[in-house]
Amino acid sequence: MGNVTGFLEIDRRDRRYRPASDRIRNYREFFVPLSQEGCKDQAARCMDCGIPYCHSGCPVNNQIPDWNDLVYRGDWAEACRNLHSTNNFPEFTGRICPAPCEASCTLNIIDSPVTIKTIECAIVDRGWREGWIQPEISAAKTGKRIAIVGSGPAGMACAQQLARTGHDVHLYEKHSKIGGLLRYGIPDFKMEKRHIDRRTAQMEAEGVTFHTNVHVGHDVSAKELVDGHDAVVLSGGAEYSRDLPVEGRELDGVHFAMDFLPQQNRRVSNEPPGDVEPIWAGGKHVVVIGGGDTGSDCIGTSVRQGALSVTQLEIMPQPPLHEDKLLTWPDWPLKLRTSSSQEEGAERDFSVMTQHFSGKNGVVRKLHCVRVDEEFQPVAGSEFELRADLVLLAMGFVHPVHEGMLEDLGVELDPRKNVLANTDDYATSMDKVFAAGDMRRGQSLVVWAIREGRQAARAVDEYLMGSSILPR
Repeated sequence: MGNVTGFLEIDRRDRRYRPASDRIRNYREFFVPLSQEGCKDQAARCMDCGIPYCHSGCPVNNQIPDWNDLVYRGDWAEACRNLHSTNNFPEFTGRICPAPCEASCTLNIIDSPVTIKTIECAIVDRGWREGWIQPEISAAKTGKRIAIVGSGPAGMACAQQLARTGHDVHLYEKHSKIGGLLRYGIPDFKMEKRHIDRRTAQMEAEGVTFHTNVHVGHDVSAKELVDGHDAVVLSGGAEYSRDLPVEGRELDGVHFAMDFLPQQNRRVSNEPPGDVEPIWAGGKHVVVIGGGDTGSDCIGTSVRQGALSVTQLEIMPQPPLHEDKLLTWPDWPLKLRTSSSQEEGAERDFSVMTQHFSGKNGVVRKLHCVRVDEEFQPVAGSEFELRADLVLLAMGFVHPVHEGMLEDLGVELDPRKNVLANTDDYATSMDKVFAAGDMRRGQSLVVWAIREGRQAARAVDEYLMGSSILPR
């Protein structure tokens, strides 16, 4: 490393957020990046630790010490090339990945970890500004035609890798724009959609053909897609939301988070809302059920829409404020985390189970809750009520949607009802059909989706050509 004593001399410093009072007035990104000099200082904290556990902490195996050293030495262009050798879309992960690499940082055992995520984002953002990121167009074509269903990060990564090896790649998306959950689930204040548009343009220049507003299994049969291509990759995500089947669930005002969030994203991008019931938090008391990232996104969106109050309920007990690093490192620790959206004005409550909803004139008005013990059993006498004009169910996703494409194909499912495929060849039970991302592994992180898309691309290339030069 360029500065072997940097971790002893320099304190951790991260990018900061604009004040909540300012940022809740719009849907733009609100982090203030570090200066180039600040990034250099933070990169200098990367230790010459011998075994960089950040490599294994990062699902795409970013070569983190290498590009930290390059940033410290001022060779940002080479850092950008190195970063893209393992990650097709570092501007996505640099904004919305929870950074398991930082939890695995060796420095994290005794101090604060290196600001890996911030440096990653700074590298790729500068790469775009300087024009270092250009289409990588294959010099030769293979004559093989590949269909990829689903344009989330797994599908995008798979498509880009295969197009760069000379295959004729067709990416099918049921919505009007590319991006999947990145486009319609992640709010713009966490990641503006211009980042997706820029990558889409790059991929088009590399030869990827996008087919939007095409719902495979509905608008076009899955069999037709398989018959018309040399290989098919299923990367449609895990979109089947976990429900809360209790009394009053049918009341108006109780919605899935993924019915609520895409509407606001479409408003921001001036897309037609479609034939759906408008869901609006303005002037309402909002209750979000579910304590994960989707629930946090519902909070930030509700605050920006003008909610009177936002309460977030979690059935799990409140995690400890700090992890026992000697016990948890280098794994991802369980500890209390407060998101930027939660900081903007949400009340959080833990160990709470909703027993039923009640309402008036068919519209929800109250949640009837009870506190639960460590075994999730109701605690006698702990019942309470919450006022609610809008309830958003953000309890995660259980598996991909089976109706349509998967039922038509008849591919085998695993015990969790995801598409059955291993991580050696990503092949499904059906010849020349592969699966990657959340559709195969279940609900997960964007960085895992990118990893699986890249690895599935190599598997498809090897299947079609007999060998592959794509990285694994």
